[in-house]
Amino acid sequence: MNNLRNSVQLIGNLGADPEVMVFDSGRKKVKLALATSDIYRNSNGEKVEETQWHTIVGWGKIADIAEKYLKKGSEIAIDGKIQYRSYEDSNGDKRYVTEIMVNELVMLGKK
Repeated sequence: MNNLRNSVQLIGNLGADPEVMVFDSGRKKVKLALATSDIYRNSNGEKVEETQWHTIVGWGKIADIAEKYLKKGSEIAIDGKIQYRSYEDSNGDKRYVTEIMVNELVMLGKK
């Protein structure tokens, strides 16, 4: 049951090209904007589509793969965990960020 703690699995499409950062140490980080959609019928029988946006973060080999093969519109499946963090912006206001840290990434769809 330990594998179920803080576990997230998502399938969706990228809303933008991957943002890759390379640090002085050579370590590579990628940030992805992932859209997941849910379609249902409301009480009037009308079809409704709701889209949720997720910030996905990957390091090392995942960043290499994303940089080389992914682009806006790519369909992917990820397995990861939720991470919360906060920081102070330039005005001194506290900001909160929720991100999904990727453990595994699978490319779906066409080549």
